[in-house]
Amino acid sequence: MSSHDPRIDAYIAKSAEFARPILEQIRATVHAACPEAEETLKWSMPYFSYRGALMCGMAAFKQHASLHFWHYKELFGETAEAAGEGMGQFGKLASVRDLPAKKELAACVKKAMKLIEGGATRARPKAAPKAAPTMPEDLAALLAQKKHAAARKTFDGFSASVQREYLVWIGEAKTGATRQKRLATTLEWLAEGKQRNWKYM
Repeated sequence: MSSHDPRIDAYIAKSAEFARPILEQIRATVHAACPEAEETLKWSMPYFSYRGALMCGMAAFKQHASLHFWHYKELFGETAEAAGEGMGQFGKLASVRDLPAKKELAACVKKAMKLIEGGATRARPKAAPKAAPTMPEDLAALLAQKKHAAARKTFDGFSASVQREYLVWIGEAKTGATRQKRLATTLEWLAEGKQRNWKYM
């Protein structure tokens, strides 16, 4: 039994006149192809879920509507997201004619259902690695001294993220006196093989 959410009724009702028939057709086609589909509102947009997993969603804007499938890469290939001009895999939808044929859309829904049944999950995009802060000249000069060779060896052996903790801590010093104190503490802890947050480990 299809689940209709009154919030989706309200969303469609307040959408631009051109968008209403587009959204209604998407809605009807999804429910016809997937009687178990449930409606919900995510990120202020109508979505359809199947067995508790997001399947596809739609949205209306000032001059176009969009339709997007959650597992778009598995359905349409790696370049699917970039192919459309608007959000989603079918470009900017300005009228019902811009939608894929009902059979084609229903086939996409069926494929999406099978992906969910097979346990498909959408991988989260990997966060871009943080750029390593620049080594301050004063710390570099101190680490270059022979008497701080042990500290230098420890620092060089640490991962970029552990090095970053020290560099950020030194860089956040508000006064010259605080900075000098942190530099001295850094050298002391490094000589002892300690990470910046060793107290909490």
